[in-house]
Amino acid sequence: QRINGQLKGLKSSELKRLEKLFNRRFDREELVPPELGREIFSIGDDLGRRVGVLVSREGRVEEVVVGTREILYLPDLGRYRLGRGRLRRLKLIFSDLSKNHDQVHIPADHYADLEKLRLDMVIGVRTRNRLTSMAYAYLRPLGNAEGEATHTEQVRDLGGFELDYATFMEELEDELSQTQGAAVATQHDGTVLVGVYDKRFPGFESSMAELKELARTAGVKVIDTVIQRRDLDPRTLLGKGKLEEVVLRCLRLGAEILIFDCELKPGQWRQITNQTELKVLDRSMLILDIFAQRAKSSEGRLQVELAQLKYNLPRLVEQDTGLSRLTGGIGGRGPGETKLEIGRRRIRDRIIDLERRIEELSQQRHLRRTRQRESRIPSVAVLGYTNVGKSTLFNALSKSQVLAEDKLFATLDPAQRRVVIPAKITGSGADLPFVISDTVGFIRDLPVELKTAFRATLEELNQADLLVHVLDASDPELMERKAAVDAVLGELQLGDIPQILVVNKIDLILPERAADLSAALEAVPVSAQKREGLERLLAAIAGKLLQLADPAVGAAR
Repeated sequence: QRINGQLKGLKSSELKRLEKLFNRRFDREELVPPELGREIFSIGDDLGRRVGVLVSREGRVEEVVVGTREILYLPDLGRYRLGRGRLRRLKLIFSDLSKNHDQVHIPADHYADLEKLRLDMVIGVRTRNRLTSMAYAYLRPLGNAEGEATHTEQVRDLGGFELDYATFMEELEDELSQTQGAAVATQHDGTVLVGVYDKRFPGFESSMAELKELARTAGVKVIDTVIQRRDLDPRTLLGKGKLEEVVLRCLRLGAEILIFDCELKPGQWRQITNQTELKVLDRSMLILDIFAQRAKSSEGRLQVELAQLKYNLPRLVEQDTGLSRLTGGIGGRGPGETKLEIGRRRIRDRIIDLERRIEELSQQRHLRRTRQRESRIPSVAVLGYTNVGKSTLFNALSKSQVLAEDKLFATLDPAQRRVVIPAKITGSGADLPFVISDTVGFIRDLPVELKTAFRATLEELNQADLLVHVLDASDPELMERKAAVDAVLGELQLGDIPQILVVNKIDLILPERAADLSAALEAVPVSAQKREGLERLLAAIAGKLLQLADPAVGAAR
């Protein structure tokens, strides 16, 4: 038993007075014995500091804490196991030194402690004119009529107040257990999405909508979204106060996962995870998780693993710094640091091994493409933003059954098929064979690690004679999506490869809108789902391929 908190400047007599609080014992049915309430307030008033005690359900004083006049920071309560109903079986009793003479004041930070730490109660006490008053707050079951997370009661005279604390807490825990158990059952893996956007960023709504779609693809249930427009906080991204508010909201809703619509820096990730026991992900982690779920081929799984390792390596230090601090000796010989170094070394060795194996697969791909060129069969790659209907179009053109879903990144493993355009469509008097490739969809802010890991897949684009860039006609952000894909093509130095623009899903918009869109973009309108416009697209592909093979022929057509 030792006193925690702001002890600097306290006299030995004052410390002994605080230590005597540990000797207090009272019945488990009592909420606050009047003499204990008066003593806690008296000590706090004499010291000019907020004083608090944490009392167990059995009536023992477990912790004595001293703060400043304004703030009382509670010690780590990890060693106190959460009981049935997920309450801590501890109540906080503190001295209220506020100047509010009408009623006892419970500060916002103690309401936060009540929710975050799952305390039984927080209780403020104050003595004025020999009368000890009290205010106590406790958690409310989810879905209560008032919709409030906590409830507060004021007691004017502690001496005349009666409450069977033990019975009250048993009944409250039963209610909390039932409502929270139902919430957990219905909101397993429930997720709160957080978007923090610069005030000058105009596309925050579409960015959050895309994050929702990514979450749906990953198989998690979104139960709430939080959007904040501000100058980004370099430490916690959204500011300490707002972060605490978001964490409390997650606790109230029963959410287990917090996903940010950006890439968190390792330091930011550490600061946020230190504030909560929730699973914290960022946009890049979510995309990596989707890729891990959907990669089927051995090459795809290797590429995903490589991307995850490269992304997590700089975060390994951040995750294990606490372990390193606890066990590091002179020269860093502690077992914690040894474990950390071993983990980092193993990851680096695995990265080297994966890169070697992927390079071998890349060479095999290169050999196949060389043989394909020698056979003089042109190559066409279907590309575009994710979920614009590339795989559906690929299936329609090649009469195959590649997986096509209304989800982001349905295609991770590239597929190839041989297609023959009949002579009546080519207009050249002969059939025209070509190899068509279905590729992974592009997305805004794709993690660099994924671009690097999937370079073997993206080589299909690099070696293509013609790119078929698919757009979603029904997407209100069509031009922004097109610009994002063009930007990635520029980064990959693929901007010089000839392109055909295709406006897909025209069955979802008015015919006039489809005609105007196609004319403005000089694109081929199709509905891959309805198999409309495919012959016109094949004719456009044939014209481009013939022009590339013989510019004179292409010009004549």
